[in-house]
Amino acid sequence: MIKSMTGYGKGEAVLPSGKLTVEIRTLNGKNADITIKSTLLPKDKELQARQAIADSLVRGTIDVFIGFEASAAESAKTVNRALAEEYCRQILDIRKELPGTPDYDSILSAVLRFPDVVDSKKGDIIDDASWPLVKTALEEALRQVNAYREKEGVALYADVTSRVQNILNLENEVEAHEAERLDAARESIQKAAEDAHVKLNPERFEQEMVFYLQKLDINEEKVRLRQHCKYFMETIDTDPCPGKKLGFIIQEMGREINTTGSKANNSAIQKSVVMMKDELEKIREQSMNIL
Repeated sequence: MIKSMTGYGKGEAVLPSGKLTVEIRTLNGKNADITIKSTLLPKDKELQARQAIADSLVRGTIDVFIGFEASAAESAKTVNRALAEEYCRQILDIRKELPGTPDYDSILSAVLRFPDVVDSKKGDIIDDASWPLVKTALEEALRQVNAYREKEGVALYADVTSRVQNILNLENEVEAHEAERLDAARESIQKAAEDAHVKLNPERFEQEMVFYLQKLDINEEKVRLRQHCKYFMETIDTDPCPGKKLGFIIQEMGREINTTGSKANNSAIQKSVVMMKDELEKIREQSMNIL
């Protein structure tokens, strides 16, 4: 069954330092265009993540968001005790030369506002030890994206295949009007000759009519269009990632429909051709989202 290129998935990893969340959103695209919107991944891990994403999702516009919520203990700021003590010692040495009693609480409060005395904990959130948990979260997000894509693919398949059948039905209508089209062309020429008071040589007239009707013949276009429709259905049923190939088949279908329209010379056939073009355009729009 085909897959859509539209998808969403989410995975979570509980690390010693907090909770990490991986979210993946995909849209249609010609190739695997992967954007990881996070600075948490080390370069070596980012390469592994990109490869895993490309292998799983194949192609599409893929946005990956990695968020982190630190635990309470990890969020707490740390005091550089040695630096604070050194600041306090220097300040007290200066304070001894001044009159009055030192206010130790005020001094300490001021020191704690000095640069680098109080700082948040730093360090790599994703390291070799935590990577297996992060990788599992990424795999879960990818699994959900693929499940979403499969669900969307069911609706896509039903839509495009029903439209291909509509084109075949319209082609049958074209065939039903073909005899009257040729008869109308013959009668039109005969009437024009009569109106112009031109006497036609029956034998020569039949020869010329054969050449003229050959130019209007759409039998080859009908056969090729049906073959293209059949190939479309075979491809969508058997190829796991048929999106690009379907695009080429749609181009060929469009070529045959356009040629039929240019040769139609019949209002009923022209109407069917316009309806076929409309169906094909909707197939083309939908196929752009097929993996």
